[in-house]
Amino acid sequence: MDKNNGAIYDARKLGKPKMIILGVQHMFAMFGATILVPILTGLDISTTLLMAGLGTLLFHCITKFKVPAFLGSSFAFLGGYAAIKALSPDDPNSMLPYACLGVACAGLIYFILAAVIKAVGIEKVMRFFPPVVTGPIIIAIGLGLAPSAVSNCTTNWFLAVVALAVIVVFNIWGKGMAKIIPIILGLLISYGTGLVLYFISQANPDLIQNVPWLFSGGADANGVYQPIFDFTSLNTICDNISKGHIFGSEGLIGIPIHWDKTVFGGIDYSNGALIASSIIAIVPIAFATMMEHIGDICAISSTTGNNYIKDPGLHRTLVGDGLATTLASLFGGPANTTYGENTGVLALTRVYDPRVIRIAAYFAVAVSFFPIVSVIIGSIPSCIIGGISFVLYGMISAIGVRNVVENKVDFTKSRNLIVAAVILVCALGLSSNTVSFAIGSAEITLSPLAVASIAGIVLNAVFPGKDYKFDTEDVADAVNFEKEVKPKEKKEKK
Repeated sequence: MDKNNGAIYDARKLGKPKMIILGVQHMFAMFGATILVPILTGLDISTTLLMAGLGTLLFHCITKFKVPAFLGSSFAFLGGYAAIKALSPDDPNSMLPYACLGVACAGLIYFILAAVIKAVGIEKVMRFFPPVVTGPIIIAIGLGLAPSAVSNCTTNWFLAVVALAVIVVFNIWGKGMAKIIPIILGLLISYGTGLVLYFISQANPDLIQNVPWLFSGGADANGVYQPIFDFTSLNTICDNISKGHIFGSEGLIGIPIHWDKTVFGGIDYSNGALIASSIIAIVPIAFATMMEHIGDICAISSTTGNNYIKDPGLHRTLVGDGLATTLASLFGGPANTTYGENTGVLALTRVYDPRVIRIAAYFAVAVSFFPIVSVIIGSIPSCIIGGISFVLYGMISAIGVRNVVENKVDFTKSRNLIVAAVILVCALGLSSNTVSFAIGSAEITLSPLAVASIAGIVLNAVFPGKDYKFDTEDVADAVNFEKEVKPKEKKEKK
């Protein structure tokens, strides 16, 4: 069943019920961050879930069903959405289709890099992405997400610790299925604990203000502590359903695509200047997100012990990601990207079968048609999400450390130290800021991780003393450390 220290590459041997539970676990892992992007931008949540599921399935088709990646909402384009919405202060949401058009064009840029890789060979392109660059980028991905996990935990540390403790206990001491679904167990147990505390606080409301660390879900803008759960949206939908409102965004069944919010129905194509401004402002962001994509694929490869840069090939993963982004944006959803949260789940459960990810995608598509399901999942308190993320985000950084160690990056060389240092300082030091610059009348905004990726790639290319030669077979050996490197070492000792 396993070929690498207990890892499971074919989940069918676990049986369909267990595979479904594993898929649900991946859906919960991606859900919080995926719906946060439409909440921040004004895009539709149901459309976002539909496009995340369809984009993931499309990605798997293009990558020959080999890469266990889930494509959720990308945060890299938040600055782009904000810049385009600012063009109409009176009705900013009317600008979202224009922003989506720019993101759709940005997704097509992935095809250019994929074509270059296919034409000149992966070896020539990957010379710009040695472990001294990709390793720190992977580390920065996890550490960059860490503040959001801590921020969520602060709303109720007790429930966050319950979720974290359950995950750790079952992952280390659990037996059988319990060992590979620690996130689901952590979610259910902490959610149940939260409900008990919620009902106690409803019977005695003073507890919310007097013992906020236990009975509250955080303070509002005025500093007043709120209950752990907010069931307002759920109550509204339930009331509508009880009155016979079956269809609609607040009924039992809803259509997740709204024509007036798509690129096809929400844009005045006679306004060429606005269309050009949207495209010019957003397309350059793709160069940064492509660097993040390469880092994510390296992280997934390092996690699973399979060299996905070689097979099915980086050109295929880029096309899959880019096409999913374009498709999502055309229909009013945010850009898609390979999700670090799900990479963390892979590392924690050691179940690497892409079929499990596709089950999560099917669930995301199904949930998009049922607003009540989205609302129920959305009712999970942020403190529980924080407790779960505490582990997952740390796992991503640990994978980056492992990537550096297993590829034997020589940090006695100053050039390697400087490259890694600049990447980490840019990614973490700029965590609360963005870097903006103007091209004509358009302002381009880059995320800290994008700045770090570009800086690391440029410095590594400029500095003398490069000691890394990319070779697909060598990468396979380095990535699959347990299977390849250790047997060689044993043979040398003999």
